[in-house]
Amino acid sequence: MQQSYEVTGQAGRILVVDDDPTVAEVVAGYLDRAGYTVDRADDGPAALTRAAAHWPDLVVLDLMLPGMDGLEVCRRMRGHGPVPVIMLTARGDEDDRILGLEVGADDYVTKPFSPRELVLRVESVLRRARPGAGTRALSAAGLTVDPAARRATKNGIELALTLREFDLLAFFLRNQGRAYGREDLMREVWGWDFGDLSTVTVHVRRLRGKVEDDPARPRLIQTVWGVGYRFEPGDGEGD
Repeated sequence: MQQSYEVTGQAGRILVVDDDPTVAEVVAGYLDRAGYTVDRADDGPAALTRAAAHWPDLVVLDLMLPGMDGLEVCRRMRGHGPVPVIMLTARGDEDDRILGLEVGADDYVTKPFSPRELVLRVESVLRRARPGAGTRALSAAGLTVDPAARRATKNGIELALTLREFDLLAFFLRNQGRAYGREDLMREVWGWDFGDLSTVTVHVRRLRGKVEDDPARPRLIQTVWGVGYRFEPGDGEGD
């Protein structure tokens, strides 16, 4: 059963998954003071059980968990429905961060981190996850995006997009034919003036895998060498 992105309660329900009780307590405390309802779990199975009992509006998920790691937890949660995920990763583990993005994490924070920064990222992700009431539907090349319903289709078939993939596709449809650098996309889609630009690269690759007929030879989301990416609804071709 597909879950909705709509935030419940005053601020939303956050599931914090971390096997370090000190980290979990600090994070939960900051989120609680920010007005969120916070559930906690210290391993993967417990996280899945809590999510099934009370589906969260967002998950703060440690990558390194005993038994079942954060990647598998993320995969299993996404099997039940869309949910925004902020991954917690160790400093310098770039490969792990890329893997987290590949399985659909919407953002990540590197340990050690500022709890205030994490709260700001939670607020940013949830703000973008809320349905954009009154925003007109967008369509091109067989793709349709309905921001109000947070729904996207290709040739009438619904696409299973993560929060960031949806926002990225909507941005491309609003700005067809114009090239954007990764820095521009980070600012316009993620809402951040700084960050790891590989985040953008990974999300473009994942989005191509869902909207292109042949992701190895993308015709819609084209690479503009030396610049970034451009959405072309015509018959263009890119790598």
